[in-house]
Amino acid sequence: MDERIDKYLWCIRAFKTRSEATEACHGNKVQVNGVNAKPSKLVKPGDILTIRKGPALLSYKVLQGLDHRVGAALVPDFAENITPESELAKFHAPAETFFVRRDRGAGRPTKKDRRTLDALLDALDE
Repeated sequence: MDERIDKYLWCIRAFKTRSEATEACHGNKVQVNGVNAKPSKLVKPGDILTIRKGPALLSYKVLQGLDHRVGAALVPDFAENITPESELAKFHAPAETFFVRRDRGAGRPTKKDRRTLDALLDALDE
């Protein structure tokens, strides 16, 4: 059974919401067999899915299709996680690398400061 890539990624719990999976597809962060995938791309058993999530590149092999979200314990029946350990280690990067220093007593960031900080963090994700 073929399934849309955005729905499949949501069903195997790669994304919390289906709209997040759709946005990732639109942002060219999801590939099927090495080719960027639109949200409507159909996946079939044997396909290799590659997902850019933050600093890491996750890889899954589709074992069988499914039409509804499954519990975390059942995900290995439908998709095999073939992500190398080196990529998984990127999720455990030291928190100090993402800390932005602010002077003591400077208070909370202003809207402009926050937007600048968000732009910097987005640039690091890409």
